[in-house]
Amino acid sequence: MRATDRSRAQRERQVAAAAGRGSETGAERRAVRQQQESGVPFPDSREAITARATRLLDRHAVPAALAVEAVREEQLGATAAYERILGASKELQAWSFLPRGARAARTVARISARENGREIPLGTGFLVSPRLLMTNHHVLPDAEAARECFVEFDAQVTIDNTPQPPARLALDPDTFFVVDERLDFALVLVGPGPDQRPPGEAFGWNRLSAQLGKLVVGEPVNVIGHPMGRLKEIAVRDNMLQVRLDDFLHYRTDTEPGSSGSPVFNDQWEVVALHHMGVPRTDDQGHILRRDGQVWKRGDGDDAIDWVSNEGARISSILRHLAALPLTSQERALLGEMGPESGLHLPQAVVGPAAAPAVAPPVTAPVAAPRPAERVTTQAGLRARGGAFGGNRHLVFLHGRSQEGKNAGQLEQLRRDWAGGLNQGLVRAGLSPVEPADVWFPYYGDRLAQALTAHEAVPRFVDVTAITAEAVGPASPTARAAFKEIVGEAAAKAGMPDEEQFAQERIGLGDVVGALQRQLSWLAATTGVDSLAIALVFRDVAAYLDDRRIRDDVLECVLDTMPDSGDVVLVSHSLGTVVGMDLATRLPAGVNLVHLTTTGSPLGLDSVYGRLLIGGPNRPDKVADWLNAWSPNDGVAIGCPLGDDWKDGVVDMAVLNARDRAHSITEYLSHAEVARGIGGPLAL
Repeated sequence: MRATDRSRAQRERQVAAAAGRGSETGAERRAVRQQQESGVPFPDSREAITARATRLLDRHAVPAALAVEAVREEQLGATAAYERILGASKELQAWSFLPRGARAARTVARISARENGREIPLGTGFLVSPRLLMTNHHVLPDAEAARECFVEFDAQVTIDNTPQPPARLALDPDTFFVVDERLDFALVLVGPGPDQRPPGEAFGWNRLSAQLGKLVVGEPVNVIGHPMGRLKEIAVRDNMLQVRLDDFLHYRTDTEPGSSGSPVFNDQWEVVALHHMGVPRTDDQGHILRRDGQVWKRGDGDDAIDWVSNEGARISSILRHLAALPLTSQERALLGEMGPESGLHLPQAVVGPAAAPAVAPPVTAPVAAPRPAERVTTQAGLRARGGAFGGNRHLVFLHGRSQEGKNAGQLEQLRRDWAGGLNQGLVRAGLSPVEPADVWFPYYGDRLAQALTAHEAVPRFVDVTAITAEAVGPASPTARAAFKEIVGEAAAKAGMPDEEQFAQERIGLGDVVGALQRQLSWLAATTGVDSLAIALVFRDVAAYLDDRRIRDDVLECVLDTMPDSGDVVLVSHSLGTVVGMDLATRLPAGVNLVHLTTTGSPLGLDSVYGRLLIGGPNRPDKVADWLNAWSPNDGVAIGCPLGDDWKDGVVDMAVLNARDRAHSITEYLSHAEVARGIGGPLAL
């Protein structure tokens, strides 16, 4: 069967499925219309509106002055204020809307098939990584069809409305090709250009995000594609999100056949869905209807169908499906190029749980846990060379979680990365940089991983899609309880409504999931860190604090690579700030902790500091001077500033980290004011 025939057969099945979903959501669509006609601009849940407005403000998608102007005229509740901000975002766009849209458009390509010497347009696709292109399953139903096709970028008119020569590239389904019929998506590798560069380097690519807050009901959507195989076109107005299903979005916009496989953008040009077809009106028996009300027949053509909406598969659902696939290491690496917010960049490490997960885990091989009695040889930490900082003063870096499996070379690179971040800040502060070799770098990553697995009854699995799932909790029942307590407190500090007020919304938060998933979703929506990363940090913090044997193993490992005398300047990050606070109670008598810097720390949570060796928010006697650096968009540091609870001398310093590096240690250290707090004590 030819590629065009296979594509046509698949499309007919997808139309029938979309018709069924359209019939099921007809009442919801009418309710949305009625609310809008009565003056409700965004008929969505309070939580969805809050997450959306927060994302817009955090990413500076709404200028601060415009946001203030939208809410300053009268006293408003939080939800009403967020609705005003969304309204301002909808009506007025920054100048960058146009060039950002043009940049997004370059990632979109026309897909055509070669048949009997002819070239037949089939649909649209768009780059989602430097080398991977996404389109519909009914456009590329199998690898054989993909081999018969090619893609054309820049198939469009120029600014002078003259046709631009397109760049034609081949598909390589033999290296990577994944499809799913239900979600109607295909992901295929695109071959390099004549210069052998990946296509994403030439045309850019879309960073897909599994986070919430990208769109609410009533907001506009924008579609870029090649309708009817024509040169590239953009539908940017008279469109909006109508209905949000678990795996699909229904929206009103003007699309035609050939738009299949187009990206559906919000006004910030983030991809929210993969467009796949219209939703036809049906009768009570499920028959598709024509515009004249008669039952549609195959020979009538698509133009005769009474389309009531358009449908696209939600990007978050596609990402969830991709992460659950049993892929080779090469295929997994290609998915990892899609970027951190996709949730696919994380290594396939062992992360939990012992109990049954709330969602089905991906097909991943279990990792055998070492027996409690055996200890595998671990990489030792790095000692500083002699004579640094006058010989009696020492700089120590104490890392956070997810550092297991480092060899000597990788550990040296990690020390250089930390030193590089600090040196950026020192130079900005007018201070002398440090040499990486002059820094002590205790390493407990392997010991922590061994301790965690040795104390579990069963092997644990990774689920990179469980970006907000209870599945990532520790195996020990008491550690799991501590984990839930930490997450719950963090969500409350982030302003999440209590459970009685929390209205369920249809963004993967149905009755099947519990409070923990909602809390992690809230933290991800209100900070710059994805919820799986937050969950894993809190999971390891809980496991460390709950089990004295794990704590002793980690502290013993750190003390093995610490100075045994002199003045110490200790810089810690994330889980390392918790370890460092306990470490301060076990340092040798000859060590003076003259300065402590904590970054990205969870020490502002009562559920954390209440379990420390010092028994509460009390600065250890060893700590002479303490600087705590935190970023408002760092989900792990949600309990900061610390001064509200730690009353005895901590200096809180708020910095603004880049959104995609909100919890990064190098980002923290590169701030001049943070580096000055570290460099000053070193120079004494």
